[in-house]
Amino acid sequence: MGFPENVLAQGEKVERSLNPHVLTVFGPTLLGVVLAALAIGTAWATPDDATGNRLQWIAIAVLVLVAVPLVVVPYLRWRTTHYVITSHRVMVRKGILSKSGKDITLSKITDVSFRQTLFDRIIRSGTLTIESAGDSADELLRNIPRSDEIQQLINRLIDEDARRRSGQA
Repeated sequence: MGFPENVLAQGEKVERSLNPHVLTVFGPTLLGVVLAALAIGTAWATPDDATGNRLQWIAIAVLVLVAVPLVVVPYLRWRTTHYVITSHRVMVRKGILSKSGKDITLSKITDVSFRQTLFDRIIRSGTLTIESAGDSADELLRNIPRSDEIQQLINRLIDEDARRRSGQA
């Protein structure tokens, strides 16, 4: 899914549009499969009578009550978290029901660093930390695919933005 062009300034272009790494939802997906298997197993193992039907409905209710917060919400959180890097800024958009966003102009960024655990290195993801001038706290972009490459991209864009602002194009 591309980022809407109507939020971009004139001459600004999207360099990269990202969601957190897909393995962020691996655990919840696996849990969803296990819960569905348990519900199907319960339906198969219970007799087809009034008591069995009641047990089947209870199994479905428990499945839904457990699956919504532990499977559906993490998936929606993953799907509605967007990191967009443009030629002028870094935009962060998050939220399922309510949205929050932050834009950090490239000229305000003072440092970009990344951190990877061993597992992050294996799956090629990591956490980016963007420090910016001003009173706001550092922005942590978690589970970024290819975080080391994204760090280099942002640093390159900062340099290009500084040359563009000084008129050196």
